[in-house]
Amino acid sequence: MNLIRIILFSTFFSFVQGQLIEIDSNEAEDFFVIEGDTILQSKIELKEVIVFQPLKFFSFEEAKSYVILRNRIYKVYPYAKLASDRLNVLNERLDQITSERKRRLYLKRIESFIYDEFEQELKKLSRSQGRILIKLVHRQTGNTTHQLVKELRNGWRAFIYQTTASLFKLSLKDTYTPEEIYEDYLIEDILQRAFSEERLESQDTALDYDLDALYKYWKENRPKLRSKKPL
Repeated sequence: MNLIRIILFSTFFSFVQGQLIEIDSNEAEDFFVIEGDTILQSKIELKEVIVFQPLKFFSFEEAKSYVILRNRIYKVYPYAKLASDRLNVLNERLDQITSERKRRLYLKRIESFIYDEFEQELKKLSRSQGRILIKLVHRQTGNTTHQLVKELRNGWRAFIYQTTASLFKLSLKDTYTPEEIYEDYLIEDILQRAFSEERLESQDTALDYDLDALYKYWKENRPKLRSKKPL
């Protein structure tokens, strides 16, 4: 039993668009063709642009920490997204299996497949990257890694995994709470910027929080946090 197997297990788990047609430049109106119909339109819809708050750092070390955190997120987010995708497929499949014995067999096969597919790559993750991955699994699935193990395997296995993780100063019960933890807010900020720039493939969070409220809250409380505890 080791850290890699813990992380590995956690990971298995519009409207019709108009086509603009060319018209004479002297025409006063713009036209769109939607499924063969010409519709008079006085406005042209532009691609949504997201405006982020400018990043402010109080020191070089703080800026450096942000860049390091961003690189770690770029590394582990795809695994968290994959965990959510696999979990959805897994639950759909398990709903079709009525035999408890067959369910256990299926889960063991999935676990073995994940080990074979990702073990070598995930062995390269650092403890810090593993900690962020545990948080992002919660962001993407709505369940902590501990909950996933307990629900998909059993409480005893979850206890063993949690005990082993603690040896690496990790907790499978860690949650993603950007409304309470400043680092989690920075993770969300990095994710949203990466989605906007298409550096990472966007996937909606399974959790419920308001981004605008987060930005406003941390804009007001970041100075207070800094005065209490530097990054």
